[in-house]
Amino acid sequence: MTTHIVTSADGTPIAFSVTGPADAPAIISVDGATMFRAMDFSDGAVGRQLGQAFRFVTYDRRGRGESGDTHPYAVEREIEDIAALIDHLGGRAALFGVSSGAVLALRAAKAGLPIDALACYEPPFVVSSDREPVAADYVERLDLAVADGRPGDAVRLLMTEAALTPAPVVDSMVEQPFWPALEGVGHTVAYDGRIMGDTMLGRPEALDVFHDVGTPTLVLSGGASDAWMTTAAEELAKRLPNATVEVLPDQTHQVDPAVLAAALFRYFTSIANAPAGA
Repeated sequence: MTTHIVTSADGTPIAFSVTGPADAPAIISVDGATMFRAMDFSDGAVGRQLGQAFRFVTYDRRGRGESGDTHPYAVEREIEDIAALIDHLGGRAALFGVSSGAVLALRAAKAGLPIDALACYEPPFVVSSDREPVAADYVERLDLAVADGRPGDAVRLLMTEAALTPAPVVDSMVEQPFWPALEGVGHTVAYDGRIMGDTMLGRPEALDVFHDVGTPTLVLSGGASDAWMTTAAEELAKRLPNATVEVLPDQTHQVDPAVLAAALFRYFTSIANAPAGA
């Protein structure tokens, strides 16, 4: 994996890699919480599939992997990171985001970046009554854990309170070889909390902020996911003026990379082949 560096507006170096033809349309993959290039949930499978016809770009979000982490943090800085990547890639790109990365992609489109298409897999909005909303002081407690030198506790909070992973399961993860890598990016979990904003507090109207995102958007969810995840996708799609909805049968938030890649390939190919102005 060859690493390239682009410099964001505030001087932060952002590390990225590219798979696929140099003259193909670019798709930037926006990771969710704790993920980065060295911890790719798909083990490169999505990039290999999309790289057959596109320039598939993976990058380390700031504070992760080989990217820098200039303080103070603001969601706007992460949008500038994506803008720097798009500029480097020729001035236009599509975005694919998974989980909270999908929300960052939506916010980038809302900010007016030159984005030709979006694909969002299960943005974790909590907008229905079939699960408890995240506590109002969630981000504050993440910040406190990091300030106290307990990044692992920040990861635990993410997993147990936002992702609803049972505590015994998280306890077992601590003994796994990958846990130190998660702790190593634990300070960035609060970044994702800020990206989510008030969209995890149980209020559907919080998604109204995306009503002016006119970019063609594929909203994906898993057919075997928890009901609140399905509702989140449906509520988002209602508010987007140019949304396509697809449910991937038998999939959950831990989606099969091959199934996801096939859906993305179909969608981005259809966008690339659409007549100009369509």
